[in-house]
Amino acid sequence: MDEKLVDCDEDLWEAVIGAAIVVHRELGPGLLESVYEKALLFEVCDKGIRAQGQVEIPAFYRGHDLGLGFRRT
Repeated sequence: MDEKLVDCDEDLWEAVIGAAIVVHRELGPGLLESVYEKALLFEVCDKGIRAQGQVEIPAFYRGHDLGLGFRRT
């Protein structure tokens, strides 16, 4: 996967925040983060937003490669 991260517009932010609210209202508090992550991915994709779970993103500190910052689930 060689896609670049890009900034997104206000409409996308609102759609994603709205999806997160829907997930929280549906599932409530107290579950593992991985449950909310998968539910949110489903919710945003259901809204027609192209999204992926934890994609591989390299992380660097002071010029040193720290390995992957995120891993695909």
